[in-house]
Amino acid sequence: MAKEGKPAKRIAVIGLGPAGAITIDALAKEQAFDIIRVFERREAPGGCWLGEGKPPPLIQSDELKLLSSRTADLQLPTISSNLPAQLPKSSSPRYSESTVYPYLETNVDFVPMQYTQEPFPTEQSEHSRSLHGEDTPFRHWSLVQDYVRSLVDRRGYGDFISYNTTVERAEKVPAASGFGEEWKLTLRKDGENTDYWWEERFDAVIVASGHYSVPYIPSIDGLPEFSRDRPGSVIHSKHFRGRDAFKGKKVVVVGASVSAGDTAFDLTSVAQAPVYAVVKGHTFNGYFGDEAFNHPLIKRVASISHIEPTTRTVHFVDETSAPGVDDIIFGTGYSWTLPFFTPQSSTSSTTAKHTPVPTPRNNRIPNLYLHTIYTPDPTILFVGAVNAGLTFKIFEYQAVLAARLLAGRVPSSRLPSTEAQLAWEVDRIAKRGDGPKFALVFPDFEEYFEELRRIAGPPTADGKGRELLPFNKFWFERFMQGHERRKDMWRRLNAQARETLGVRGSGGSLRPKL
Repeated sequence: MAKEGKPAKRIAVIGLGPAGAITIDALAKEQAFDIIRVFERREAPGGCWLGEGKPPPLIQSDELKLLSSRTADLQLPTISSNLPAQLPKSSSPRYSESTVYPYLETNVDFVPMQYTQEPFPTEQSEHSRSLHGEDTPFRHWSLVQDYVRSLVDRRGYGDFISYNTTVERAEKVPAASGFGEEWKLTLRKDGENTDYWWEERFDAVIVASGHYSVPYIPSIDGLPEFSRDRPGSVIHSKHFRGRDAFKGKKVVVVGASVSAGDTAFDLTSVAQAPVYAVVKGHTFNGYFGDEAFNHPLIKRVASISHIEPTTRTVHFVDETSAPGVDDIIFGTGYSWTLPFFTPQSSTSSTTAKHTPVPTPRNNRIPNLYLHTIYTPDPTILFVGAVNAGLTFKIFEYQAVLAARLLAGRVPSSRLPSTEAQLAWEVDRIAKRGDGPKFALVFPDFEEYFEELRRIAGPPTADGKGRELLPFNKFWFERFMQGHERRKDMWRRLNAQARETLGVRGSGGSLRPKL
């Protein structure tokens, strides 16, 4: 954050999903910056909504320990100091692969998904209409991909962007001018045979890379051996590419939230019955509840105690078991990672002590006021560090606030003191806990949106800046109505399956495929 009257001029944005795309727009419309650079690991905009044609990578057995300890996405141990350079390709996984499968639809109504000034495409898939009716509010994943891409393309932001580029290190160094500090980013562009490495300097960094990249898989005795003996038999829902790969298979799905419910429900049409769902004793998603797990061909089971690899028997803590399991699918969420930041990232010899850098704790980012402003160093801002709910619109409001701050257009009278920002976090921890729920905005959407809007303020008198609209309760109403539509679908299809099963037996067609 630049002080009033001292705006930042060179801005780096990390990530070009829905958060990064709206951040470019917010920055550009301020008309206050000399350099806006965006670094995206993939080949196009879209983030987790960007599809790809190649199969997902197999999770290696020795990788499971790193995924369970949330240490799989680490900074490279050594980086050449002689840059720019063409160097051998990096073998370190960065988990940037797609999270979509061919028939994936949004699980949120399009109205609360869209940015306030960019209408979402109205096209509906036949698949969605068959499940939710002619007025279905859900959209195919490819429309989300195109929506994000269109924001970048139609406004001519392509020149700001470096694709296939990973930010490998971000560190604070003495400014080349000799006054103060600046950010040095070490960058790696993926090539066919070698990687190109170089450095760029900035006044501020906006992190818009999201937190749905690195899968989390819990540690389970016997799981690495199970995976090793049959490569590809342990996957995360991130790598799920559709039901067809599981025809006739005995499958255990682990997790009680959105992706696990969707996956277990989907597999009832093709997998060996029953599909085992590890949900007993776990908390279901607050929006969708347990409706997806009520299908008659889903068997709810307790947590896994251990696995016998030789017989492929999965044992549960209630002393029941499932022998001869073919595949285990984990819908167990993701790990927050910021591998480009390290405790050494503030290396200025002119400072008496290092400024701390953002470091995940309990799968959230501490010291992040309003989930946006990094209090210890306000030249670091985040867009997208929230959990579930009105996310695209939240990204928009966070992005505009970040842009206004960096442009030096937020007077100190509108921004709480450092002490007040830290007190906000302490109070929120007391109410929400020091974990992922800390970043859950629900149910305080209006209060949150209006506070971001208040601090950001309006565009300038001559129209510079993106305008933030007052919070509209209709967004929240449509958001919740969409969840009820999804639950109604599950109730209806589950009832049909129970009726069909009672009449025809388990050999019948129990429901339309999702």
